[in-house]
Amino acid sequence: MTEAQQDSPSLPRPLPPPTPSQQHKQREEMLACVSALEAALLPCLPARELQAVDRSAHSSHQIDVERHARDFMEAAKKLQLYFISLQHEDRPTKEEMLRKEISAMEDELKAKFELIERHEKLIEAWRKAITEQLDKHNAELQRV
Repeated sequence: MTEAQQDSPSLPRPLPPPTPSQQHKQREEMLACVSALEAALLPCLPARELQAVDRSAHSSHQIDVERHARDFMEAAKKLQLYFISLQHEDRPTKEEMLRKEISAMEDELKAKFELIERHEKLIEAWRKAITEQLDKHNAELQRV
């Protein structure tokens, strides 16, 4: 292990790409959160209507409204946390980004080396052709 690796704190390992079963599980979790949100929202609507129609000072209606609103907010927070966790999962770590960048640079370097080798072979072939042509001209001049 190099000194830089020993001095740096341990970096999180890159996450493997999600398998189809993991994607299905994530989808099910999201659908459950959406269902919970919808289930918490639906009772709020009639309670609000009851409160508006009744106009009485019955605390039971107010308690129902507050309870349904609280349930709705809790479900909304769960859904928000779920989406935040997905956002953090999808965001690559600094190490992953650097690895990807290094890999791209290595690929570019390899392609450029191959191009240089191809051009060197062309130049060598041209040198050989020029040398042969020069030898032919020199031989012709020798005969004259």
